[in-house]
Amino acid sequence: MSPDAEAQLADFLRQLNDVRRLSPHTLSSYQRDLKQLGYYCQQKAIVEWHKLQAHDIRSHIAARHRSGLGSKSLQRELSAIRSFFNYLLKNRLTDNNPAQQVKAPKQARKLPNTLDVDQVNGLLDAACNSMLAIRDLAMFELFYSCGLRLGELSALNLTDIDVRDCSLMVVNGKGGKSRVLPIGSKAIIAIEKWLPYRLKMAEPLVTALFVSNRGQRLGQRSIQLRLSLWCKAHGIEAHVHPHMLRHSFASHLLESSQDLRAVQELLGHSNISTTQIYTHLDFTHLATVYDQAHPRARKKS
Repeated sequence: MSPDAEAQLADFLRQLNDVRRLSPHTLSSYQRDLKQLGYYCQQKAIVEWHKLQAHDIRSHIAARHRSGLGSKSLQRELSAIRSFFNYLLKNRLTDNNPAQQVKAPKQARKLPNTLDVDQVNGLLDAACNSMLAIRDLAMFELFYSCGLRLGELSALNLTDIDVRDCSLMVVNGKGGKSRVLPIGSKAIIAIEKWLPYRLKMAEPLVTALFVSNRGQRLGQRSIQLRLSLWCKAHGIEAHVHPHMLRHSFASHLLESSQDLRAVQELLGHSNISTTQIYTHLDFTHLATVYDQAHPRARKKS
């Protein structure tokens, strides 16, 4: 790319950081995705962004798809390209957005893996024989009780939990959104057992609800590892990861309540279409409702 084109990309990334204040992870994704577009331009001897046409973007995305990139990743790359060209349009550095009408190939939506109620009970009814086990059980109970994301649980502070009110505050969830969640009785009991040990383990200035044996905030990778060790120690053969407890929370709650909007709020989904995937998990209930309600399905008495 020409020096001017490189400067335009650098200015765009700087705006994402300074003006839009995107997270380092998101900023890194933009940079990586646009670098791939730069490689395409290099192969095609295109030195200015405004010379790219819609057929170039389609060709680039098709090549990325052939290299094994999935639909979600391709959609993310297209989103980054559209945002960049919208920036160029706004600054009158191009006269069109070649990615505007380009779509990524569709991919079959995978249903999330969940545990059934008996499996969850087997996971959470295990006995605790150490401080770390008491802490771990409190974490896993909270995962399932509130449907938390891994990052949300790791980020919880002691002040985010109200044991008397049986609630917690997710201060900075996905997209920077906060939400208040109820906590079930089993999780409250587990947390109350953990809190005296946390007082002994946590360093004085550490605010985290869950801390390591060194007294520092327990990181996401450590939580994943502890869940894996917990399953092995209690003879659970299924590969259980933290997000599976969130999926199970959503599936079980929706199965019992049939209240999609409430589950959406509890999960912190911005779009209800994200929550609707859990409706596909409960076909037995849907079939029962159909048999009872449809005039051509009801059995004659």
